[in-house]
Amino acid sequence: MNNLYLSPEAQDDLSEIKAYIAEDLENPQAALSTVTKITKTIRMLQEHALIGVPLSAIADVNSDYRYLISGSYMIFYRVTGKDVFIDRVLYGRRDYLRILFGDIAEDEISQL
Repeated sequence: MNNLYLSPEAQDDLSEIKAYIAEDLENPQAALSTVTKITKTIRMLQEHALIGVPLSAIADVNSDYRYLISGSYMIFYRVTGKDVFIDRVLYGRRDYLRILFGDIAEDEISQL
């Protein structure tokens, strides 16, 4: 069994997702359901750390990030031995490369 570690950013992402759906969209039940589904997807990594797709399969970046899809959200994580580090949980339509890599992604994207 793998060890799961949620970064402070990933924890904030989950809180923000829940708050946005519950408060802005005024649907607390959907907020709870969405975060529960994301959490269940993350827990799958305890048994199957490599189940996610390498980020390099969809973007021209040299990275050890992998990702899983949970509904409309993307879970970005890294695997080191038996440790799985959940770095971010982002809405799939956000500019996740810029969020994950900042200016590095901008430079690489502009070269494409």
